[in-house]
Amino acid sequence: MIVLDEQLLGRNLELEIAKWYQGTVQFIIDLRPNTVVKDDAIPALLRRQNQATFVTINERDFWKKVVIDCHFCVVCFTLSDRHAHQIPQSLRLLYNLPEFDTKIKRMGKVIRVTTQGISYYTFNDKKIYRL
Repeated sequence: MIVLDEQLLGRNLELEIAKWYQGTVQFIIDLRPNTVVKDDAIPALLRRQNQATFVTINERDFWKKVVIDCHFCVVCFTLSDRHAHQIPQSLRLLYNLPEFDTKIKRMGKVIRVTTQGISYYTFNDKKIYRL
């Protein structure tokens, strides 16, 4: 399951991702309808899902800040709103890397994707790895 941050609504990213991703693609607000989902509530919502990957461009509030565990993954893109349309292709490329090509390999990681490369850390090892 891929869960998109609500700030990515209205861009048809879910449709573009669904063209290549066989699982469910939805928005964080779909996990708790008719309520405002604050950033600090997102980890609890993701834990209730089956191996969800949360995708956001809100890198400032998630990279090195989110409380992660082995049940979900967070992917932070350092893209502006204007460049958010690049997410489906970039996410697909990320999923094709040997380090992230299965759900099991992605779970428990916070991944940061920039124009310079990819960094990540895990729930049990805060060391930052760079690809």
